[in-house]
Amino acid sequence: MKKIASIIVFAMLSSVASCADYKEGEHYTKVSDELSSKPEVREFFSFYCPHCFKFEPFFADVKKQLPKEVSFVRNHVDFLRTASPEVQFMLTKAVVVAKQLNVEEQMAGKIFNYIHVQRASFASERDIRNVFVLNGVDGEKFDKAFNSFSTNSIAKQMKKTQDFYANKRAITGVPATIVNGKYRINTQALKNSSNEAAVADYVKLVKHLQTLDTF
Repeated sequence: MKKIASIIVFAMLSSVASCADYKEGEHYTKVSDELSSKPEVREFFSFYCPHCFKFEPFFADVKKQLPKEVSFVRNHVDFLRTASPEVQFMLTKAVVVAKQLNVEEQMAGKIFNYIHVQRASFASERDIRNVFVLNGVDGEKFDKAFNSFSTNSIAKQMKKTQDFYANKRAITGVPATIVNGKYRINTQALKNSSNEAAVADYVKLVKHLQTLDTF
C-alpha cells in the first residue's frame, strides 16, 4: 500500500511539475476569451511563407503525436504581399479541396515545392488544378470540389477566422498557432536541441493548454 501511495504521490507531483513548466506570457499568450467548439490546434500558414515551408515537417510530426481528441486544422492566410489576395484565397480553397479528397499532406508538400523549389507561380485556378492533376487527382473531382458551395463556405470561414485574430494582433505573421481558439503558442520560448525534443515539448504544451478549459 505504501508503494502504491508513493506512486500516486509521485504521479501527482509530476503532473504539477509539468504544468509549472509552462507560463502564460512566456510559453503561451491568451489572445481571446472565445473557446473553440472542440479541442483543436489551428496552424495559420501561407504557401508563400518560406518559414512555413521549413516548418512543414515539424508540424507534420506534431499532428501525429497529438491526442486523438485534438484536431489539427490548417488555416491558410491571404495577407502576404507575395501574391494577390485573390490567388491566395484560391490556395485557401486548395487546402480545403485537398482535405476533402484525402490528399491534404501530399498536396501541401507539392504546392510548397511548386513555389519554393521550382520557383513557379500561380496565376489562376487552372494552375492550381494542374498541380493536383499532375499528382494523381482526378480533374473532374477537383473541379467539382473546388467550385462547390461547401468549399467556398469553409474557405470564407478560414478568412473570417484569420481576420478575427489579425484584428486582435494575435497573429502578425506566419506560421502561428492558436490552441482551442484562445492561446497562441510562443514557439521561440520552446528551446530544444533537436527536432524530436522540440516536437515533444510542443505536444506537451498543447496537452497542458487542454487542461485549462472544459468542452
